[in-house]
Amino acid sequence: MATVTVETEPGRLFATQVTGLVHTLTADEPAPDGNDLGFSPYELLLASLGSCTAMTLELYARRKAWPLERVRITLVFDRVHIGDAENCDDPSRRIDRISRDIELIGLLSDDQRAKLLEIAGKCPVHRTITNGLTIVDRLIDEER
Repeated sequence: MATVTVETEPGRLFATQVTGLVHTLTADEPAPDGNDLGFSPYELLLASLGSCTAMTLELYARRKAWPLERVRITLVFDRVHIGDAENCDDPSRRIDRISRDIELIGLLSDDQRAKLLEIAGKCPVHRTITNGLTIVDRLIDEER
């Protein structure tokens, strides 16, 4: 189980303090809407997927004793149009998409590279995002 607490920063529109069990970071919206004090929420989503993917690939390669030296992943979130460009201004005609470019550094065979690409789709965060995530919201009463 993973737990974080996110709290707004007084006087700073959009800026939030994200606190985990040990680490803290700031999230914010880019200027001009926010103050650009940290990663945007979508950058954090991409970071979660990219980090989990890289860790999964390194773990798999280590178990197989494959010569994977380093993994570099570039991720892009965008909204693309469904089908042709007809009705492209209609938001319901667009889908959210994450593109993930995976660079495997090391003297790997073509078969090893293909297997690692397959394994990338099995990292826990990838499975969570694609398997139909359920979010449960509960309102906590303010302390009085």
